[in-house]
Amino acid sequence: MDYQTLQQTKQACARGQKRGLHFILASVLIWAMVAAVHFTKLPIETKNLLTFCCTCPLIPLAWLLSKPLGIIFSDKQNPLSSLGIVLSVAQIPYLLIVMWVYAAMPDKMVMTLAMVFGAHLLPFGWLYDSKVYYAMTGFITIGALIVGLMLPPQVLALCMIAVETIFCLLLHFENKNLK
Repeated sequence: MDYQTLQQTKQACARGQKRGLHFILASVLIWAMVAAVHFTKLPIETKNLLTFCCTCPLIPLAWLLSKPLGIIFSDKQNPLSSLGIVLSVAQIPYLLIVMWVYAAMPDKMVMTLAMVFGAHLLPFGWLYDSKVYYAMTGFITIGALIVGLMLPPQVLALCMIAVETIFCLLLHFENKNLK
């Protein structure tokens, strides 16, 4: 595949997937569930276990959100569509770090999860030719570190809801510029 064909394929993927807007919207809901869990009076270990459980419906939520947004959830015609799945699955090994933090420093697990989430966005900047993904990768990862070191997990989860909502708005505007 030559460069021009690759760029056209990437643009078709970005257009059909609306740059993954459905996944970022789903993550707003996930972070809302995480915030709700961390506002309870449960022990931190239970909150963290429930936090892992909160992440499980990401794909079904994204699929449900793709329908009203007119997003092609899985475009079998575009070979880069499956790359998006691979890039998402690539973060799974990093969840082992989050699991270690769960045991070693339970009060920092949400921070670590947020940092892994932020860092995994980087290759989507390339896939979708998106400056928003590149910017949000750094902002989320560094922001989660700073907020997570200074404030409790429920505050970080609230911050993630706000940042992910802004992320959605920025993607919406960036998507308007797709040719």
